[in-house]
Amino acid sequence: MEAKLNELTQNFGRFKAALIRNDFDTASNLLSDLKVLLTQFTSLPPLYQDTPNAAKELEIARDIYEHAVLLSVKTEDQDAFERDFFQLKHYYTDVRNRLPPSTQEYPILGLNLLRLLVQNRIAEFHTELELLSSAALENPCIKHAVELEQSFMEGAYNRVLHARQTAPHETYVYFMDLLAKTVRDEIAGCSEKAYDYLSVKDAQKILLFPSERELLAYVNEDHPEWEVKNGGVYFQKAKETAPCKEIPSLQLINQTLSYARELERIV
Repeated sequence: MEAKLNELTQNFGRFKAALIRNDFDTASNLLSDLKVLLTQFTSLPPLYQDTPNAAKELEIARDIYEHAVLLSVKTEDQDAFERDFFQLKHYYTDVRNRLPPSTQEYPILGLNLLRLLVQNRIAEFHTELELLSSAALENPCIKHAVELEQSFMEGAYNRVLHARQTAPHETYVYFMDLLAKTVRDEIAGCSEKAYDYLSVKDAQKILLFPSERELLAYVNEDHPEWEVKNGGVYFQKAKETAPCKEIPSLQLINQTLSYARELERIV
């Protein structure tokens, strides 16, 4: 197995080099090869056999999956992030006492919390929090995600948008941008239901854009059904094109009467 471990180490070095120079195609291909190689080591999950090089094999496997998660962020692939994170998670829980601490652990755990927040998976967000130690909860990367979730739930959208500037790690930018878009989409949905139109200045303020140019770009890209004219943003067109569902009143009445007859019969 020594030869296999050397091959794994060399391929991992090439993978990291490709990742550093943002050669994502090469990195992805090398990562696939690395994952195949990892299946040949019985010291790794799910077997956890105590082989002579078990500690070294576990550590390099953890490093590979950590870099796999970072690659998924750089390529903006949330599905790959989820797959690689759950494979990595075993190394943070099942064998953490057999490995030296990883400097990437808390940033990656924080990234996962951000991903769950962006995907509106709030129950899973809190489940993941409950699994963390008190030391982890005090880490800036974890606290950042917790504060974001609190701001989001409170509707303090301005705090959510400004939090991008205080992100504790450079890899957070991708999910922070997605969260900002989620926030603006939420505000936009409420605005078009509450108003027929807004002045461009008011729309810019409500949607939390620093400039009119960014507001207009957002409208063109995400809400082409809105009309911008005469210094205003008009939502009426969006309301008119929205499908209106008929309430099947006769069917509901018949069902209600049927339920009432059944209840009377039972009593």
